[in-house]
Amino acid sequence: MAAPTLMFCVGATKAGTSWLYEELAGHPECHLRSIKELHYFDALESGRRDVEARQHGETIDTLTQCWWTAPVERRPRLEERIADRRAYRDVLTADEGDVSGYLDYLQAGRGEAALVGDVTPAYALLPTERLSAMARLLPDVRFVYLLRDPVARLWSHVRMIARRRSPEPTAEPERTARILNRTLRGEEREIEIRGDYAGALGRLDAAIAPERLLVMFYEELIAPGGLPRLCRFLGISAREGDTARRVHEGEKIEMKPGQRRRARAWLQPQYEHVQKVMGRLPDAWLDVTAPSLRGATG
Repeated sequence: MAAPTLMFCVGATKAGTSWLYEELAGHPECHLRSIKELHYFDALESGRRDVEARQHGETIDTLTQCWWTAPVERRPRLEERIADRRAYRDVLTADEGDVSGYLDYLQAGRGEAALVGDVTPAYALLPTERLSAMARLLPDVRFVYLLRDPVARLWSHVRMIARRRSPEPTAEPERTARILNRTLRGEEREIEIRGDYAGALGRLDAAIAPERLLVMFYEELIAPGGLPRLCRFLGISAREGDTARRVHEGEKIEMKPGQRRRARAWLQPQYEHVQKVMGRLPDAWLDVTAPSLRGATG
């Protein structure tokens, strides 16, 4: 059997990667495991494979507990997720640097599927050398990087972090505002670097052959014709996606005009760099007075 196409969707964070993962997971020519973000190469780069393996073990315990109380019709899906986690934990605890186990994991059970993939936005932060090595893993490796309006992406990310840090199940507007202020002061480095399109595009350009890299606007991906374009790039049958569906929709917290103006000024270099690289910006990026997108797509 011929080797499949290997796709890496490397971000950006909060720019539609979860939507894309679910659309491709449902495509008959694609084989994606039930774990969306594998974090294999960033864990390898940072020496944190043991941490990742331990986290998967904790998730396995949680899913196992859910299995006992789940309706019978949900148990097969839970069993699949548990089996996938166990198999991937074994990959993480294998010899460091032996990517054959990782590739075997991606391809296990693919049948006749033409494409396998790993959707991990953190890969956009990897150094050029690591990205170059990833591009050589199989004869046909293709990279996808999604760009979302920088202000909307930032606000979505801030709301997600606020919800995670809240003792309540939802993010409070006050906490969200504090995290935004901290970000604009340079005190929330993780949020900042995930929206550094200029840095990510520079590393990808240096590491990936142009014909193997698709940089696409999120706003156009989720519009009619967007997913078919991406499918054609990946070499699979083109089909429309569910453009009305949102994944991991965030808190319904509106961005205030003052917050938007400050964020827009802070992110101006990103707008300018994307304009230079792509030659244009979507209309949605140009209306600085538009209310922020309420839905957060992961």
